[in-house]
Amino acid sequence: MEFTRNNSDKLIEEILQSYQDHPESTRFSGKNILNRELLIDILYKIREILFPGFYDKNRVRAEYARYLVGEKIEFIQYNLTKQVSIALGTQDLCEECPRSVLMHKAETIVDEFLKQIPALREYLATDVQAAFDGDPAAYSTDEIILSYPGLMAITTYRIAHELWRRQVPLIPRILSEHAHSLTGIDIHPGATIGRYFFIDHGTGIVIGETTEIGDNVKIYQGVTLGGLSTRKGQGLKGVKRHPTLGNHVTVYSGTTVLGGETIIGDNVTIGGNTFVIHSIPADTRVSARPPELELSSGLKEDYGDVID
Repeated sequence: MEFTRNNSDKLIEEILQSYQDHPESTRFSGKNILNRELLIDILYKIREILFPGFYDKNRVRAEYARYLVGEKIEFIQYNLTKQVSIALGTQDLCEECPRSVLMHKAETIVDEFLKQIPALREYLATDVQAAFDGDPAAYSTDEIILSYPGLMAITTYRIAHELWRRQVPLIPRILSEHAHSLTGIDIHPGATIGRYFFIDHGTGIVIGETTEIGDNVKIYQGVTLGGLSTRKGQGLKGVKRHPTLGNHVTVYSGTTVLGGETIIGDNVTIGGNTFVIHSIPADTRVSARPPELELSSGLKEDYGDVID
């Protein structure tokens, strides 16, 4: 059927009607709309400060460090403050707050966040060291910083977590889901993660909002630290529903650990493809019983040309 002017007008009217029918997915006024692309730019500027010289487009000379850091701090402070004020305006209690109030609160939050950069660098230094110490395939810490998806996900998590701690809406999830889309590693910014955290390979890892992880923990690809049941949906908001891992815990690939009451003690190793819904005492090794392999001869005869 030819797409005539009448058809076009009818389609436009139907689309406009759908905007009225589904206002939750429609924003026309521009009020309380975050700039996602700008937030990602801010994330990368913060990363340039956290790892100076690694992600800059040009060579960074030590004698210009003060100027370069100051320039980046100014960019972050100005733009992040505006974005945080917009995010605060999305909260039910602040929808009618005067803009001056939102801006003042945002300025305080961003100032507190920026003061955490030295501490973030200290934490990330332990994460880099954990990756280097734990991975015989790593030949330098430069390799880890420049190429490991696990470190990219952890760096983004640590940034987002500082904003989450200060009750900034939306922005922490935007940052963490950006890293998720690039790395396949899903770390909720509400999780609590200690020092020397190492993600090896990483694809398919899920770490839920109320997960607590101690120091010197290593997890491999395909690990889920999740909730035991989500049937109650929003009724579980704020409830501890994800597991707690102690210090010096290793969780191998394909393992699922579920439940807010599930506590994995210190020095526990959980083997691959294991399903855990109960607490594990300290100094324990956990493994699933390996499946039995059935071997048969004459595969060529049995399967013909399928095996070639």
